[in-house]
Amino acid sequence: MTQDTKAQLLQGVLYICGAIFLFAGSDALSKYLAGFYAVVMVIWVRYVIHSGLMLSVLLPRHGLSIFKTSRPGLQLLRGLCMVGTNMLFISALRYIPLAEGTAIIYLTPLIVTVLSGPLLGERVRPLQWFAVSLGFVGVLVILRPGGVLFTPVSLLAVGAAFSFSLYQLITRKLNATDSSATTNLLSGLVGSTVLTFVAPFFWQTPSAFHALLLLGLGISALLSHLLMTEAYHHANPATLAPFTYGQLIFAGLIGYIMFGHMPDRYGFLGITIICVSGILTLSQRPRSTS
Repeated sequence: MTQDTKAQLLQGVLYICGAIFLFAGSDALSKYLAGFYAVVMVIWVRYVIHSGLMLSVLLPRHGLSIFKTSRPGLQLLRGLCMVGTNMLFISALRYIPLAEGTAIIYLTPLIVTVLSGPLLGERVRPLQWFAVSLGFVGVLVILRPGGVLFTPVSLLAVGAAFSFSLYQLITRKLNATDSSATTNLLSGLVGSTVLTFVAPFFWQTPSAFHALLLLGLGISALLSHLLMTEAYHHANPATLAPFTYGQLIFAGLIGYIMFGHMPDRYGFLGITIICVSGILTLSQRPRSTS
């Protein structure tokens, strides 16, 4: 590996770490604000700020071509999946700790593996099936049937993981026809538009402090996506994928600082199992049946 290659890899790792830190921070802010305002309102403000900032960045660069898509139906469905993911996940975070909720969302690579066969025609290897099973064991360890987290509310986080999995599968299909800039912008606009029809029924005028937090939420959402995109310009997704599990560490630390919660030994064990299963899944590329 040359010095230039090492430097590129290091930059990619730094960018991905910055992105996942902001993702964890955004989730923590959403959890905090959802304790004062309706989840719909919090997510709508996040979408509007995020989409407005994206437009200000992308429109001068690309002009109206940024709105051009070959598959409008899939773009609409992707945007709706993202809305569903955010609604379910933030609703769950109102009642469950940040680290454990984030760990459940990290079932996504495993669910994508299961669904990639029927939806994308990919063959799943035996090691991947083992990893999927291991991941679900990790979730059971976190929730512990009969434990305090084993409630219907936890199913909201599981539902968010399924919705996010569909979002990722649709993204893989759109990557063949549309640019990532177009896809990310259109998903934000779909979310903003859909929630605009609903948000007025849940609107509460925020305090000055909370208004600043809502603004920060939208800005952090944009910066996290920009850093993620920049990371993939410096290193390939397979190389960076294990580092994304660092979000679980950031979620645990931020959750402790902001909410005074630290996962217990079963929580740590479950989170570790999910990390291992996810990395095993990502280390095995599925083969096409065609």
